[in-house]
Amino acid sequence: MLPDVPSFKAYNDWMVDEWCAGSGGRLVPLCLIPLWDAHLAADEVRRNAERGVRAVCFSEQPPNLGLPSVHDVGRFWDPFVAACDETGTVICMHSGSGSKMPSTSADAPPAVGSTLTHELAEQSMADWLFSGLLVRYPNVVITYSEGQIGWIPYILSRADRIWEHNRGWNEVRDILPEPPSTYYQGRVYGCFFEDSAGLAQLDAIGPDQVTFEVDYPHADGTWPHSRAVAEKMFEGLDEETVRKLVRGNSIRLFGLDLD
Repeated sequence: MLPDVPSFKAYNDWMVDEWCAGSGGRLVPLCLIPLWDAHLAADEVRRNAERGVRAVCFSEQPPNLGLPSVHDVGRFWDPFVAACDETGTVICMHSGSGSKMPSTSADAPPAVGSTLTHELAEQSMADWLFSGLLVRYPNVVITYSEGQIGWIPYILSRADRIWEHNRGWNEVRDILPEPPSTYYQGRVYGCFFEDSAGLAQLDAIGPDQVTFEVDYPHADGTWPHSRAVAEKMFEGLDEETVRKLVRGNSIRLFGLDLD
């Protein structure tokens, strides 16, 4: 049985009016939507946007939840994405939000799945780049949490090659007038908590499209040594870049009223 819409409204009201209220903008509401109805989801996006909410939670792999994919020819998700485009609401996706973790076999140890967690964000970003949604809704911005960032340059270069080299059968040239990486620029944000390989490729990823997290309280995160881990990773980066990663990019992404 699906939850009723008032339950989502009650949760979002609590988050905005109680949990995040009085934080001076340092706690950012991340609201939920009824995923089974994109029109109701759009209504909830607009309702929350009217009171300043700039972020909404979405699944990185809706088909795993029995829902249409972002490629759906019936454009199931268009009302929701249109509402985000209209209101400047950022679509936020977290690793595992498709309720399915990666692995190689049923008897593979958990270490294998944990090593491959980034694949979830990779798959989702490939979906969005080729879906046409970022073309039809040019103001939409998406972001990935706990997915790390080192994989991004390869996916972009690979997607562009498929778009160009396999143009005879890739079935996306009518959907994407420009190479996929075109729609990445300024539109897709990655998030990392410990990814030196990603920082080594920061110029290719885009220093303005990366944010830092600590992943508290997950065992895979860096707490309680987050500051020390960050300082070690940031060695060699200039002060302006570090400020973007730990603060500036997030402020701009969510339109926060912070200095």
